[in-house]
Amino acid sequence: MYTFLLIVLLLDAIVLATAILLQSGKGGGLAASFGGASSSDALMGSRQAGNILTTISWWGGGIFIGLAFVLQIMSSRAAAPTSVLDKTFTNKPAPTAPATGTKAAPAAPSAVPLTPAAPAASPAAKK
Repeated sequence: MYTFLLIVLLLDAIVLATAILLQSGKGGGLAASFGGASSSDALMGSRQAGNILTTISWWGGGIFIGLAFVLQIMSSRAAAPTSVLDKTFTNKPAPTAPATGTKAAPAAPSAVPLTPAAPAASPAAKK
């Protein structure tokens, strides 16, 4: 289902881009309201009836936003989050030494020494 909706989204994006690029410029835009260019379509002017390309643009944009929203929800709920607290904790017994009578490997030295180190002589005291 996710792949199908993604393909529909890509096709809609192609149709939307084509419809927008095929539209003729209305002229002026924001520059016309500041006196940059004269336009019959002023800020408070009458709105012309939309042709088929504007209708396709509006519908394509709405479908694009709707599909993008649905796909975003579907992708975020793909895997349910798990909590560390949901795992069961069991007391594992300590590993035992091999029963063959051989010595176990010595433990790795700890990062913190158990006994304090002897103070080292300073270089000034050697002179």
